[in-house]
Amino acid sequence: MSIKDKAYIAGAYEHPTRYAPDKSLAQLHAEVAKGALEDAGLGKEDVDGYFCAGDAPGLGPLSMIDYMGLKVGHMDTTETGGSSYTIHVAHAAQAIAAGKCRVALITLAGRPRAEGIATGTAPRNYGAAAPDVQFEAPFAPAVANMYAMCAMRHMYQYGTTSEQLAWIKVAASHHAQHNPHALLREVVTVEDVVHSPMIADPLHRLDCCVITDGGGALLVVAPEVAKSLKRPPVRLVGAGEAPKNQMGGRVDLTYSGAVWSGPRAFAEAGVSPADIKYVSIYDSFTITVLMTLEDLGFCEKGRGGRFVADGALISGTGRLPFNTDGGGLCNNHPGNRGSMTKVIEAVRQLRGEAHPAVQVKNCDLALAHGTGGSLGTRHASATLILERE
Repeated sequence: MSIKDKAYIAGAYEHPTRYAPDKSLAQLHAEVAKGALEDAGLGKEDVDGYFCAGDAPGLGPLSMIDYMGLKVGHMDTTETGGSSYTIHVAHAAQAIAAGKCRVALITLAGRPRAEGIATGTAPRNYGAAAPDVQFEAPFAPAVANMYAMCAMRHMYQYGTTSEQLAWIKVAASHHAQHNPHALLREVVTVEDVVHSPMIADPLHRLDCCVITDGGGALLVVAPEVAKSLKRPPVRLVGAGEAPKNQMGGRVDLTYSGAVWSGPRAFAEAGVSPADIKYVSIYDSFTITVLMTLEDLGFCEKGRGGRFVADGALISGTGRLPFNTDGGGLCNNHPGNRGSMTKVIEAVRQLRGEAHPAVQVKNCDLALAHGTGGSLGTRHASATLILERE
């Protein structure tokens, strides 16, 4: 079902905390929900659809709907890791178009920093029942290792350099300096990045995202609801989602599922990469951004290093501003679900509510993209195209 012109994002809220030892996970979910409702000018009694993923505590939607006192007729618990919330926006629009709900609330929260979770370097186990665990768990794969394999292969095949990857962190840091809530606000140089400690060759510490607590929420509403509100309308015009797996061992580490999700979103929206004024790209690592930009069609495959170099992603001077809140590389990354904040910042840009120092001029068309799982093994890609009405 096409989502084009079927729904709007009316509320967006990012939790200001980056460290929450005094808050429960459920409390964070409730606080971001309250923030999104207030941003839209709606009350919890208006919500008739609720969306969450595996970060929601207890029985997921059942526990959170009860905790927040909601009365809904539609629920969705699609779980695809870091791309879950990009997918949820599209699924909420489909539910609205099908008449299942009119005001859909989507919440995210995480406490990995307060809980001391090494989300990038600790071995990942997605459950003993997962079919891949018995074959992969003995080798103790960690997220950083899986992404480092992609970076190493990209360097080998296309000549990408550590200095080129470093420019992605540099751009994020230029934006984060204007965000009072960002965990890392210091502007860094290419030299700072390549001389930071090696985490998983060829990825350095500054090639990796931060680890924070926090969360965010979105409200996706029917067109008639959006028109009754006083907030600047942000319309959903295109969406695409796609899994990429190991394909029975025929693995190519140089591309992501964005090669499928991106064209689907562009086709539905009726636009091309050249039309996009701003991009929010999931940035668990610098290599994630570089490969995603290639796969979405912003440059040719293998030319991502040249595309991002020399400040190309810095708002105000670069050809394609990205992650103007500082992104996961500098601002926040509550768990492995960074696509929520990607959509939130895209909404800010389209509303003209980003920080004045990073606000993109005449920003009328933006793209948000999430990656969930592991770029080096199985993952899901999700792409949204949003328009300022």
